[in-house]
Amino acid sequence: MAKIAGIKCIRTRHDRTWTIVKVETDQPGLYGIGSASDMYHPTAVEQVIEELLAPLLIGREAGQIEDIWQTMYTSGYWRNGATLHTAMSGIDMALWDIKGKQAGMPVYELLGGPARSEIRAYGHANGNTYEQLEEEVERYREQGYSHIRVQLGGYGGGGFVAGGSSIFPPANRFDEDLYVKAIPEMFEKLRVRYGMELKFTHDVHEHLNPAAAVALAKRLDPYHLFFLEDLLQVEHTEWYRQVRNVSTTPQAVGELFVHPQEWLPLVKERLIDFVRMRVSKAGGITPCRKIAAVCEAFGVRTAWQEGGENDPVNQVAAAHLDMAIWNFGVQESNHFNEREREVFPGMAVFEGGCLKLSGKPGLGIDIDEEKALLLAEPALGKTYHRPYKLDRRPDGTLVRP
Repeated sequence: MAKIAGIKCIRTRHDRTWTIVKVETDQPGLYGIGSASDMYHPTAVEQVIEELLAPLLIGREAGQIEDIWQTMYTSGYWRNGATLHTAMSGIDMALWDIKGKQAGMPVYELLGGPARSEIRAYGHANGNTYEQLEEEVERYREQGYSHIRVQLGGYGGGGFVAGGSSIFPPANRFDEDLYVKAIPEMFEKLRVRYGMELKFTHDVHEHLNPAAAVALAKRLDPYHLFFLEDLLQVEHTEWYRQVRNVSTTPQAVGELFVHPQEWLPLVKERLIDFVRMRVSKAGGITPCRKIAAVCEAFGVRTAWQEGGENDPVNQVAAAHLDMAIWNFGVQESNHFNEREREVFPGMAVFEGGCLKLSGKPGLGIDIDEEKALLLAEPALGKTYHRPYKLDRRPDGTLVRP
């Protein structure tokens, strides 16, 4: 059995926000890679890997994935934080990559084999005006996408108003009453244009107070969304009950989940329809396959989160889960430029609105470290600071998230 000989972080992309973990073994040429990217805390994640986890795991048998995950989970005593779980995810993915390479088969084969022949993905259509939005929808439709997320000017778009003077830093001003009026009007136009041909989703991004959230869900029922994402903050279980009582619009929740069980109340009470964790935030492939199994028992499907700032390795890890789990719903898409694709040979590609894996053993994706360094060169030596951009209500109160 191969043993872990080294663990290192490879920081890449033009801003060095992609953190790829490389787990090397004592067998020549055998290694695995995983995603530990975090746009807002990249250096903190890197330090957890290099200062806490790597010294703990070097010398361990690489195939002991479950025990290694449990060891990492309790390694810092305090647990369930986003930074620790991101670090754990990168190592966990890399260990599954190694195991697949040793077995000579893709990871999804180790997870039970294919449960489907294709991985349906959804595209992100956005426009500052309805006309621009429809152009984007049409572009994705022509590419073969059957599922499309539609946003009228980004998160909160349709509800932004001119801002007045403020004692706080500048921010977009969000009026939820305008938003709750604008989004159903947007879907009315889309259904008139496309009928039921396309499966639409929309991301509220937790911008609404609970009463307005319930009202929006109810107003969207006639437009038969595939799902409505992050309508409420995840801790508002009681309000999700209210939504369920008045609306049939499917609910997708969870991209902020990092705790292995914080999703459980929403799932076991069947208050949501899709669970949305990012695999590289939830702890990796090991916990996500367990989460999917529990969700299957309650009729909840998966829609693993990807996000435009994330790397190709997380996308591939999610796709292997998509292939193997029965209760797959849809996969969020992410697209990369030519230079980024050159850094990651074997990355998944989109064809006809579906995500296609390389079919190679392990995760089927690799990293060219020389090209990764060149890609990151513009950011080398620069101070990094990029907090999440927040919106405010007309009176200046911050909107979550």
